[in-house]
Amino acid sequence: MSSVRNPSRMATIALTALAPVSWGSTYAVTTQFLPADRPLFTGMMRALPAGLALLAVTRRLPRGEWWWKAGVLGALNIGAFFPLLFLSAYRLPGGMAAVIGSVGPLWVAGLAALFLGEKPTLRTLLTGIAAALGVSLVVLRAAGALDTVGVLAGVASSASMAAGTVFTKRWGRPEGVGPLVLTGWQLTAGGLLIAPIAFLAEGAPPALDGRNLVGYLYLALVNTAVAYWLWFRGIGRLTATSVTFLGPLSPLTAAVIGWAALGQSLAPLQLVGMAIAFGATLAGQWTPRGKARTRTVATSFTSPEGIDQKDSMDLTVPVVRR
Repeated sequence: MSSVRNPSRMATIALTALAPVSWGSTYAVTTQFLPADRPLFTGMMRALPAGLALLAVTRRLPRGEWWWKAGVLGALNIGAFFPLLFLSAYRLPGGMAAVIGSVGPLWVAGLAALFLGEKPTLRTLLTGIAAALGVSLVVLRAAGALDTVGVLAGVASSASMAAGTVFTKRWGRPEGVGPLVLTGWQLTAGGLLIAPIAFLAEGAPPALDGRNLVGYLYLALVNTAVAYWLWFRGIGRLTATSVTFLGPLSPLTAAVIGWAALGQSLAPLQLVGMAIAFGATLAGQWTPRGKARTRTVATSFTSPEGIDQKDSMDLTVPVVRR
C-alpha cells in the first residue's frame, strides 16, 4: 500500500498543510493592515515576539553545537526569508509575490539530493514543474506588473526557505527537544538577525495604529508561532520533498483570499492553474509501493507544561533500486 494511505501520515500531512495555507494570508495582511515600505521591520515584528514568547513558554535554550545550528536555521528559515518575502510582497501583486515560492519543490529536490541522499525521480521533477506552471497560470494576468527587485527577492526567499527545510531535516532535533522548542530557537535567532538591519536600513519604528497592531499580532501568533511549529513538526515526520510540495497551497490560498476578500477576479485559465497546482501538491505526497519504508522512532521531550511526553517521528527512508 502506498504510504500516502497511512492514516497517521495523512494526518501529519493535513496538519503540516495548515502552515502554507496560513502563509497564503501573509500577502493580504501585509498590504491591508501593515505600514507601507517597512519589510525589515515587519519581518522582525513577525519573528522576534513569537520567538521570545515560545522561549518563555518552553524555557529551553540550545546547548553545544545547537547554538550555531539554531543560528544557521534561524537565518535561512527566518532571518533571510522574512525580509525577502516582505520585500517581494510590497513590490509585487499578492498572487505574483506568492508564485515565486512555487519553485520551492525544485530547489528542495536538488538540495535534498546533495545533503540528504534523496535522489530526485523524474516524477518528482515533473510534479515540481507542474506545480510551478499551475501557480504561474493563476497569476498570469499580473505579468505586466512585474518588478525586478521584487522578483529577485522572491526567488532568493524561496531558495533560503528550501535550504532551511533541507538542513532542518538533515540535523533533526537534539535529544529531548520537541518541535515547539526548535521553533522558538529559530524565530528568536532570525528575529535578532533582522532587528539591527531593520533599524539601520529603515530607521526608527513607525507609529502603529490599532489596525497595524492587529496585523502584527496575527502574523506573530497564528502566521508564525503556530504555523512554523506545524511546519517543523512536519519536516521531522515526512521527507523534505513531501513537505515542500505543500508549498503551492500558499499562493493558491493567496489567490482565493484575493478573490474573496479583496475583490480580485479569477479567470477560467486561473482556475485551471489552481487545479493543476493543487493536483501537483497531492501528487507530491504520494510514495509508490516499494520505493520507501517508514519506521517510527519514539523520542521523549518535555512539554511546555513540564509533562514528559512521547513524540513519534515518522522517518521515511528512501530505498534506491540499483
